[in-house]
Amino acid sequence: MLKDLSKNIVEDIAVAVALEKETPESKIWYVYLINLKDQPIENVLVTSKGYGEKDGEQVKTSVLRHMMPLVEAGASALIEPIDEATFGLNNEYWVSYYIGKDIYDKKFIFLPESIVDSNFIKLPVLNKVGVMIR
Repeated sequence: MLKDLSKNIVEDIAVAVALEKETPESKIWYVYLINLKDQPIENVLVTSKGYGEKDGEQVKTSVLRHMMPLVEAGASALIEPIDEATFGLNNEYWVSYYIGKDIYDKKFIFLPESIVDSNFIKLPVLNKVGVMIR
């Protein structure tokens, strides 16, 4: 039965952590969903959570859920702001969406200390600097 299910492979979808604004005192970061496809995605659900170890203790953040009715082709959607204090944790974003009647889902995980200057790229669609997982 499992072999009869179609394997809907997620392609051309990315989650990015972008540096939004920088002042001498602080940096403001946002997480975006980027649709690199040539078609829109619909009924997008993103769950986010952080987990890992900090100062020898296991830490978990709250699970947040975000809904986007539509993300156009070649566009982005804001998921949430993110605090630099969580960059030492695993930051997980589970994305589910529809194209027509087919559902797709994929987990994107920013590993601890992966959101650092040495990993920055110019993010497509957003034209900002940050880290992206495809």
